[in-house]
Amino acid sequence: MKIGKAIVSVVAILFRILICLFLILMIYRMAFKAYDFGYRVFAEPAVSEGKGTDVVVEIPIGSSASDIGKILKDAGLIKDDMLFTAQELLSEYHGKLEPGTYSLNTSMTSEEMMAAMCPDTEESTEEDS
Repeated sequence: MKIGKAIVSVVAILFRILICLFLILMIYRMAFKAYDFGYRVFAEPAVSEGKGTDVVVEIPIGSSASDIGKILKDAGLIKDDMLFTAQELLSEYHGKLEPGTYSLNTSMTSEEMMAAMCPDTEESTEEDS
């Protein structure tokens, strides 16, 4: 009887240790992904370096930042539409992107694309110069 109780106790302890290790691993993986996403919000490079490729995209009236992100991702201008949405939310262009047809380049960063899709900011920058 004592051996049976000892075996059950050892198995229970091992099970708890495995659960703790699993939870630690999951927390580590989630923290790594969160850090990576947060870093990329502010430091995401362009899809291609150098000259890049010009792509014409049409942003329909009433498009949200999420919709625009999907359009840009489908056009091959960005890698992650959720990242674009977060970048737009934290940028000076939040809520200022306008519908229209734009010629964008794969060598442009998300912020440069937002500047191109926000004519008011582009004009005021030119006037300030």
